[in-house]
Amino acid sequence: MIHGLLWLPLLAVFIGLAYAGWNEYQTLETYRRWAEPFQRAKYDIYAVLGQKGDTLIFGKASRQGIQELETFELSAVQAIQLQVNGQSVEIAAPPEKGKKIVLEFKLTDRSIAVPFTNISLAAKWGEVLTKDWQELKN
Repeated sequence: MIHGLLWLPLLAVFIGLAYAGWNEYQTLETYRRWAEPFQRAKYDIYAVLGQKGDTLIFGKASRQGIQELETFELSAVQAIQLQVNGQSVEIAAPPEKGKKIVLEFKLTDRSIAVPFTNISLAAKWGEVLTKDWQELKN
């Protein structure tokens, strides 16, 4: 009986891990369905981002769907900056480490910050979107 009671907390941990895995799977499936119509899309724990032509849409993924959606046009962007730990860095030569990674889009009336978990992924998105943005300007 005592041996069974000792294994009970371990069983609770396994049930908790199974629930967390199921929850993450549901979130990824929600993102996958949301990302289908986009030319480019990214998912991480902080935000989802999708591009369809000139339109960028970003929000937060959850099991219930993509929440806190914001939409803006790339043609309305004045500047694109990569920020690591609150400092603007060169998109072509980003640092290797950093905690707070943000791709910032400056519009005429506001600034939109899309968070990333990975600096290299943020830099790649910055390069591609800067190229698209410059093509729109010309």
